[in-house]
Amino acid sequence: MTDSVPASLLRRFGWEGPADRYVVWVVLFLSALGVVAIYSAITFLAETKSGGDTERFLVRHVARVGLAFAVMLIFSGIDYHKLARFSRLALLFSLLLLVAVHMVGVASGGATRWIQFGSFGFQPSDLARAALILYVGVLLSKKQTYIKSFTRAFVPVFMWILGTAVLIGTEDLSTALMVLASAALMCFVARASVLHLGGLGAAACALALLLLLASPGRAARVESYLGVKIFPHTDSEEVLSAQDEGYQARQARIAFAMGGWTGVGPGKSVQRDFLPAPYNDFIFAIVAEEYGLAGALALLAAFVALLFRGFLRIARHAPDPLGLFISVGFTSTVVLYAFVHAAVACGLLPVTGLPMPLVSYGGTSMAATGMMLGILLNVSRQCR
Repeated sequence: MTDSVPASLLRRFGWEGPADRYVVWVVLFLSALGVVAIYSAITFLAETKSGGDTERFLVRHVARVGLAFAVMLIFSGIDYHKLARFSRLALLFSLLLLVAVHMVGVASGGATRWIQFGSFGFQPSDLARAALILYVGVLLSKKQTYIKSFTRAFVPVFMWILGTAVLIGTEDLSTALMVLASAALMCFVARASVLHLGGLGAAACALALLLLLASPGRAARVESYLGVKIFPHTDSEEVLSAQDEGYQARQARIAFAMGGWTGVGPGKSVQRDFLPAPYNDFIFAIVAEEYGLAGALALLAAFVALLFRGFLRIARHAPDPLGLFISVGFTSTVVLYAFVHAAVACGLLPVTGLPMPLVSYGGTSMAATGMMLGILLNVSRQCR
């Protein structure tokens, strides 16, 4: 029986079935909670930047959430096989942008991560991590028949992963490590050799050590977390001082302590006036202070739900290996960002500066998250 014309058109553009509604509900919940949390956390920024006009920054954040939804909707309607054809070109373009960052980039927060065009600025690393995951998925799907081969399978994939991680890591080590972790998980699911993956892990450790040795600021954050001085190029007084490198982590822990089980109430955060960038790097601490342990666990539960749907439903029932690999890659990237952000706020990891997807204040990270979730939803439309 032949398909009707509307059904054929829908299938042609990737709209073969309904998107995973649980993923959509998780996105709506996280975005709504993010708007409420940002409205409270943005107070200090508004007072210092625009004379207390919090509505201005709130409107800007809502617009960025709307942009993320628009990007997600657009990419959920584009067949991921069509996107895969341009994945290599997109990755090459993003790598050129990363090189441009080192030449004409704009510094912010002590690191040069931005490219500025007039009043518009963006971080190429957000585009690079999405493009890399998509292209690694393409490579792994093509090399399944000889995936255990070191020269034919592992080396070509490894070179793209390592090259992207080096270009990102020179200014943003935490994002580079997240990219490496997501790519390694994709390779593991693709049945790559465990020995080869061990080599990738060793390369990641060596890269992290070199970047720590090249940056006293990064090394000082690690030493402050460990509570001991181990690098020769850092200042021990700053590292071990509660008012220098340990200040952010200490203020975040105070926010958790003040929140207790049920929180101090929406909009009543005190630590937002003491935490640097509470609307971005430490938004989870603000949620924990205002909504307590219950609110913090509810937020993490939403990401756990996304993890289960992305792995056990979408990736498991993907129509082909490409859909499986990119579902694992995009899901793990979004969830890893959230868990690492929460671990930093709790003091379980050194301060990194990673945003919480869909919750933190940000523009390019919002758009990149929307793109990754949109492609994930497109795979869910084509699941068996």
